[in-house]
Amino acid sequence: MKVKIILLLIISIIFVHCNKMGITKEEKNLINSGGENESFRVLLTVNKQDSLVLRQKSKTVDLGKDTDDLKLLIKRLKVTLEAEKGVGIAAPQVGILRNLFIIVRVDKPDMPFEAVINPQIISHPEETVCFENDGCLSIPEISGNSVRYPWILVEYFNENGEKIREKLTGHSRGDNFAAIIFQHEYDHLRGVLFIDKLCETSR
Repeated sequence: MKVKIILLLIISIIFVHCNKMGITKEEKNLINSGGENESFRVLLTVNKQDSLVLRQKSKTVDLGKDTDDLKLLIKRLKVTLEAEKGVGIAAPQVGILRNLFIIVRVDKPDMPFEAVINPQIISHPEETVCFENDGCLSIPEISGNSVRYPWILVEYFNENGEKIREKLTGHSRGDNFAAIIFQHEYDHLRGVLFIDKLCETSR
């Protein structure tokens, strides 16, 4: 019994260590392939290789490593999001399989761009809503109604390394849909697309 417990602990440690590895050489090259004012190429599901990347799960960002690369990644993701005129973009959408995304805070004055690092959804209600006209930068010219939670309690780190815990609400495009944007981008980190969550009426 003790041997099994020790083996499980060793496996857990190895898993956590591997999951928190620093940015790879390939990721560094991609991040540094342009300046801080240059956008990334957004991966598209119509491209087979892109689609395979979009379906992979991302790894934890180690905030203690590769800080310059991380800052550049965040800056370029913001530039890309602005150029694409979207409300959210996840690192996997540009080929960086890390738990990081940028969202437009539609629930705040002037709707600032914010970086979300290593997010977790801590709590949500049992009931769901059918969010109308969900769309994705990686799936152009297609939209659909998706199953979402009307509110979520989340934890994440911002780009300054500060831990944030907050409740996001809203599922109306005409007012506030911050909770929906967060859920959409969070799904990208798990290899999930909005087309996997279509309401029955949209199927």
